[in-house]
Amino acid sequence: MQTQLFLVKCVVLASCLIHPRVCSPTCNFPAIFNFGDSNSDTGGLSAAFGQAPYPNGQTFFHSPSGRFSDGRLIIDFIAEELGLPHLNAFLDSIGSNFSHGANFATAGSTIRPPNTTISQSGVSPISLDVQLVQFSDFLTRSQLIRNQGGVFEHLLPRKEYFSQALYTFDIGQNDLTTGLKLNMTVDQIKVYIPDVLNKFSNTIRSVYKKGGRRFWIHNTAPLGCLPYVLDRWPVPDSQIDNHGCAIPRNEIARYYNSELKRRVIGLRKELVKATFTYVDIYSIKLTLITQAKKLGFKDPLVACCGHGGKYNFNKLIKCGAKVMVKGKEIVLAKSCNDVSFRVNWDGVHFTETANRWIFQQINGGAFSDPPFPLKYACTKG
Repeated sequence: MQTQLFLVKCVVLASCLIHPRVCSPTCNFPAIFNFGDSNSDTGGLSAAFGQAPYPNGQTFFHSPSGRFSDGRLIIDFIAEELGLPHLNAFLDSIGSNFSHGANFATAGSTIRPPNTTISQSGVSPISLDVQLVQFSDFLTRSQLIRNQGGVFEHLLPRKEYFSQALYTFDIGQNDLTTGLKLNMTVDQIKVYIPDVLNKFSNTIRSVYKKGGRRFWIHNTAPLGCLPYVLDRWPVPDSQIDNHGCAIPRNEIARYYNSELKRRVIGLRKELVKATFTYVDIYSIKLTLITQAKKLGFKDPLVACCGHGGKYNFNKLIKCGAKVMVKGKEIVLAKSCNDVSFRVNWDGVHFTETANRWIFQQINGGAFSDPPFPLKYACTKG
């Protein structure tokens, strides 16, 4: 017994020497401030332009919740893991509690400001630069109003939370599909990616100047495996891989991700008081899609909630779309019956079951740089 105990102590000590963070106390994140697009929007677009209709929200919330999914998103699982409530959207004034953070993401958001309206292109006017303005305003005004006391003291974050919070970023996907909408080639899209990342990096610098120190950055998904990309921008069969994904679309995402990681490495050197975790969402989602059957999922390239076609996706008949027939309202795009086994929710976004699986891979740190669990994202690797 004594020998076994000694061996255990030796293993623990060796682990601590190799990965000191493993033996350190977990981080205390009292709040989350999130910036992003529909992959992490918990109600921003719905508050501004109308609620994402049922069956969105059916699995967990049992009603529309501002999320483009049947249930929780990755950001919801992150909040739960950190012992925090789900983030309310900054734009949602109905019943919101911002005491432990705020969500500035909106569906359709881009890093670069759009040059079209949302009705023309579906791109949100709440681009990353606008989200930064909202955050800056929230930082200042939340403290002025919180100091009034009363109910405001319980609905707004403490001043020190802004330096202790986790700052999460999940945005960039719509900047890439903007090029597809303009019929750009892979090389043409690659040309403007540096400008996209310049603006992203400047946002990080601005948050840092305002006291942000703990950054959690997701790269973008394998675009070529998303039903809406496959349906809207088809490629020849010769450019489809063995899993049914469009090779040139994934090439765009991989290039963007490699450049994003390079920028994050540079920001680590520049903003020396900050910690950065780069999360390889691309590899996690690609694994889920290409190994879906092995992991207990099915039909990874087919939308659960949609209407018609090979991928059950129609850009004109989106999840929850209804029509009036002889005075009766009929839902054209309904949820599938086997949602708990499906990967893709509506052609663009993932189901709650898929989001939970993705989060489980994130949480352990195996797909992160540095490779540490979520709860240790406050110290340097």
